[in-house]
Amino acid sequence: MRTTLTIDDDVAAALEHVRRKRDLGLKDVINEALRLGLRDMTARQKPHNVFRTKSVDLGRLRVASIDNIAETLAIAESEDFN
Repeated sequence: MRTTLTIDDDVAAALEHVRRKRDLGLKDVINEALRLGLRDMTARQKPHNVFRTKSVDLGRLRVASIDNIAETLAIAESEDFN
């Protein structure tokens, strides 16, 4: 099949790099890239493993509210707050 393609500059540069590296014709490189891309696009998606974080009991909250930053910092640094 013959067709006309408009290829973006970054894709054209990548194709040219592969063409020179493998010493192939542009037609061969484009066909191989399309085959690989189509195979990946039509492949069945692999299921993603769900990551779950286990909860941990850290005890009671030592600060009633963090609205008072000075008090919160004093408690965090084991200082008395007056």
